[in-house]
Amino acid sequence: MRDDDWLHSLWASDGIGARVARAALTPAELLFGAITAVRGSLYSSGVLSAHATAIPALSIGNLTVGGTGKTPLAAFFAGRLKRAGAWPAIVLRGYGEDEPLVHRTLNPDVPVIVSADRVAGAETAKRAGCDVVVLDDAFQHRRAGRVADVVLLSADSWRQHRHLLPSGPWRERLTAARRASLAIVTRKAVSVDRADVVVQAVRSAASVPCAVIHLDAVELRTTEDSRAATIDALRGESVLAISAIGDPASFGAQLTERGAVVTPAAFRDHHRFTVGEVETLARRAHGHDRVVCTLKDAVKLGPLWPGPSLLWYVSQRVVVERGGDAVDAVLETTLLARVASTQPGRPGLPGPRD
Repeated sequence: MRDDDWLHSLWASDGIGARVARAALTPAELLFGAITAVRGSLYSSGVLSAHATAIPALSIGNLTVGGTGKTPLAAFFAGRLKRAGAWPAIVLRGYGEDEPLVHRTLNPDVPVIVSADRVAGAETAKRAGCDVVVLDDAFQHRRAGRVADVVLLSADSWRQHRHLLPSGPWRERLTAARRASLAIVTRKAVSVDRADVVVQAVRSAASVPCAVIHLDAVELRTTEDSRAATIDALRGESVLAISAIGDPASFGAQLTERGAVVTPAAFRDHHRFTVGEVETLARRAHGHDRVVCTLKDAVKLGPLWPGPSLLWYVSQRVVVERGGDAVDAVLETTLLARVASTQPGRPGLPGPRD
């Protein structure tokens, strides 16, 4: 059991115990909300201002804590920019060792820069020869200017009660999506109809273009030799599902949807596995047909995995199901800003809604 399971249960449950606990945390939630609102108003009023980045920046971020697919979506946008002729870099704070490794796996030819100061990170990217940056997890990092702002929401973890930290996983109210150029609703195991419910809620709270993207589990790969198997190979198998991510339930649901009989082994998001923990997991693997983890976990577990059981990870495909034109518009805005920033006499560009 994860050492933060109680917190996720409190956020997700509609039971009487969870409602009482959330009520007890109301003063802390109100304080967090007041601090967030004051900070936001200082930026909106111009008392605090965004700093122009050395090269145009596209921000990918969340309104909630983890579990939205931020890392694969940031990689998706960086890959699209690269294929369009840009020289992007990914700049991220780097809460765990996994995120930079995942980005390097998904886009081996895109530089990854770890910097808590996104403005300084963009300057480093420029010195490395890049002409645009994707800011991973920067929606609340308003100090760094951006030419477009993408905010993600997960349909899998959507709840009618939307409490701010610590009573719930929300960093800001849903109305904060008004700052975004585009809101993307991601889904893993839930239906597209469920995603459309979230889209309607976003549109009611904020007048912002929306898209729906499916993070589709399409393939299994081994960490040892990149052997591949179709995702349908899971059907009827007993699977030990290892995850140290923001929303482990959706990972388990993806595997169950493909017909696996899942035994979860969940850890705190960004958990740093010890050798002892990995050995224990490998012993547990003997009672299962297959051991499967996420790519985010595979980059950490792979070098430590002792065998003899193979360690498999799920390879996901980003599928734009709704709002493809809105996604293209954000990319076009970023590419046009890249061209404009190379013109003589043009300094870095500030964000559009800061």
